[in-house]
Amino acid sequence: MSGTALLQPEPMPLVTCTVSRDVQIFDLLIEDMETALGERWGDLGFDDALAFLAQPEAKALEFLAIALDAEDEADLSPVTRVIATAKSMGIKVILITEDVSPASLHALLREGGDEFVPYPLPEGELAQAIERVLTPEEEEPVAPEIQNKLKATGDRSGVVIPVQGMAGGVGATTFAVNLAWELANVEKNDPPRVVLLDLDFQFGSASTYLDLPRREAVLEMLSDTEAMDSDVFMQALLSYNQRLQVLTAPTDLIPMDLVGPADIERIIETARVNFDYVVIDMPTTMVEWSQAVLEAAHVYFALLELDMRSAQNTLRLKRALQAEELPFDKLRFLLNRAPKFTDLNGKARVKRLAESLGISIEVQLPDGSKQVAQADDHGMPLSETAPKNPLRKEILKLATSVHEVNTSDAMEARG
Repeated sequence: MSGTALLQPEPMPLVTCTVSRDVQIFDLLIEDMETALGERWGDLGFDDALAFLAQPEAKALEFLAIALDAEDEADLSPVTRVIATAKSMGIKVILITEDVSPASLHALLREGGDEFVPYPLPEGELAQAIERVLTPEEEEPVAPEIQNKLKATGDRSGVVIPVQGMAGGVGATTFAVNLAWELANVEKNDPPRVVLLDLDFQFGSASTYLDLPRREAVLEMLSDTEAMDSDVFMQALLSYNQRLQVLTAPTDLIPMDLVGPADIERIIETARVNFDYVVIDMPTTMVEWSQAVLEAAHVYFALLELDMRSAQNTLRLKRALQAEELPFDKLRFLLNRAPKFTDLNGKARVKRLAESLGISIEVQLPDGSKQVAQADDHGMPLSETAPKNPLRKEILKLATSVHEVNTSDAMEARG
């Protein structure tokens, strides 16, 4: 028998560690880590993680999976210390969170978290998050024709015009995009500076309707608005035909509450001092920062249709705003796909709708038919694809009226 010792295979080096108060709390995470990485991962507490990161073996780590729940929110300092140390070493950080408030998640992402996954873990989500942090997609360079070439001025006092649909599918984004475009072209010789903000962070489609790409730069700006200045804001914008500047929705879905009222206030104010008109495409749902937009608005366009959904939601919104003593009088109700002039029965229904809700329907927008969907699908405003479309004509008339009122008010203020 040979005296040579049987060589044992060396264990594979660790590529990651979970870091948590107690990993047993996150039993589904253990299963997903084993499925994704086999035995190439370890488990550490927050204090142990800091000690391990100081060891030479830690240089082989590619990422940390930091798991926390509501109990950890009482003191996030151990978590932030681990994140800061990992980032200083070039180690990626995935946050796995259960019942953690948006404010805390926002703070941890600002500290350096690269990805977050909700717990319990959706099927395959951890593996996808690992792939994203280890093989980040390189953002394609912005094409010269859609680069925002406008510089920050900081000398404007823009009119803030949010647009919100009272129900899904009532045409609010189409209206917001086309209103912004008409305002940007309302004067040929000295056109106003107009920006369109898509604040529907999850399903915003303003970029689709203008054939613009979504950018990681938007999420980076949203994640740290305290560090945002006018230059950072302007760099996050894209341009449509060098006339309309657009802040697109982020590339990936993010929680609507990732930003708070203070973040939205900073974004709107930064836009307002650099543009003459700030058109905001709002999400259909009401969120924590909706009040901040309403209070910043000069006029708030609310689109509805002649159906029960719109009527019920309008009534709910009216009651909610009035109960909180919020400025309901800023809302201007627009009826989309309104009955034709010759439809007397339809006109009567519109009158009954307004009376039953106790509102005034100030503008009735005609049905633009298939040309509207075609323009949206081609990523172009109606004026570019169907300038004689009745809906386009009505939006142009409204944009002209808004600009005339604003110009008149500005002249009165000066003189």
